[in-house]
Amino acid sequence: MSGEHPRIFLPIAAAGATIRSMRDILIASILGSCAALGSQPEAREFTAPNGCVVKYRWSAPQTLEAGKTYPLVLFLHGAGERGDDNAAQLKHGVMPILEGADKLKQPCFLIAPQCPTDRWWAPINHETMRLSEGEKPNQLLDAVLALVDDTTKNQPVDAKRFYVTGLSMGGYGTWYLLGSVPGRIAAAVPICGGGDPSLAAKFKDVPIHAFHGEADPVVPVCATKDMISAVEKAGGKPAATYYPGVQHDSWTKAYNDPELIRWMFEQHQK
Repeated sequence: MSGEHPRIFLPIAAAGATIRSMRDILIASILGSCAALGSQPEAREFTAPNGCVVKYRWSAPQTLEAGKTYPLVLFLHGAGERGDDNAAQLKHGVMPILEGADKLKQPCFLIAPQCPTDRWWAPINHETMRLSEGEKPNQLLDAVLALVDDTTKNQPVDAKRFYVTGLSMGGYGTWYLLGSVPGRIAAAVPICGGGDPSLAAKFKDVPIHAFHGEADPVVPVCATKDMISAVEKAGGKPAATYYPGVQHDSWTKAYNDPELIRWMFEQHQK
């Protein structure tokens, strides 16, 4: 999962000072690119009603037109970007989504929360590679959804265009949200993650496009294939793209595909 050792799911160990320096340079580069777009993700914190403090990055349209509403994208990062710096979650996904939206001339809001180091977006059974508690309450994602609610209440968000996407651990989080709040999601893009096939009937009508590398050594491609098969058996029509020879970084090809970004923003709740 995004920077983890296969099956162990821990960040790869490295020379501390060097790695921190390299990550600082990378994050500075990302923020510089954001600034060039005029949409630098702002560091914020939100305290949810359940007491959870959510650190997140926030991007909004440069100009808000009177009477107009805008889509909201929720991005869930992988396990390698967990922490409390409120910056590592920018490493993958965020910039390509914002760049894609900019190229489409589709201004949007984007929330990228950061999962604490000792937490997961949703519990995973590492034997079956499926969500282990897909139907149980989830304090962390409940707090994230409270942030979404607060944003929708206080910003001109188009509630019929709420999109959820995530990679690796965040892909699992995306499948979890599909099972818990399917009626709120206009489209979902889970990348190299897995879910609970027994819940597929709940979200069979939600537009889904999943992505996975066929050579993924961390989260096997069957994690996505099992979910796609379950949704199809429930009567849904999900889309899936499997990249031959691609390992655990399938998010790179996925988020840089302009057709994916176009497809996502075209989806509306009925």
